[in-house]
Amino acid sequence: MPRKTRQAEYKPEHARSGVHAELPEIETWDNQYHGYEITITIPEYTCICPRTGLPDFGTITIHYLPAKSCLELKSLKTYILAFRNVGIFNENAVNRILEDVARACKPKWAVVKGEFSARGGMRTLVEARYPRSRRNSK
Repeated sequence: MPRKTRQAEYKPEHARSGVHAELPEIETWDNQYHGYEITITIPEYTCICPRTGLPDFGTITIHYLPAKSCLELKSLKTYILAFRNVGIFNENAVNRILEDVARACKPKWAVVKGEFSARGGMRTLVEARYPRSRRNSK
């Protein structure tokens, strides 16, 4: 009878992995207009699952209402591409991206969505919003 190998259990370090990883800065430029929305779709997102070490693939969409500054796209692409070597869960990545976008350009509001490729027959969609609702942040 074949011997069963037991996979490592999830550990607290898996959940924390990548949350504080050093990533390139997202640059901004001065907004000249008001009352318009920006949607950026990045279909080349990759990261590493901190538990299995396997790559995850997905599309990140950033939708925001700019205030005084807008995200500079080249630096945003460099920032997103830096995740390719980071061990981080998809849920944490979406929330980390939201926090970094909010810190960089201080939008009136922002939504970051991650649509991740199927693994084990399941697709994952993660959505995080800024400002964070007290009701949803408990």
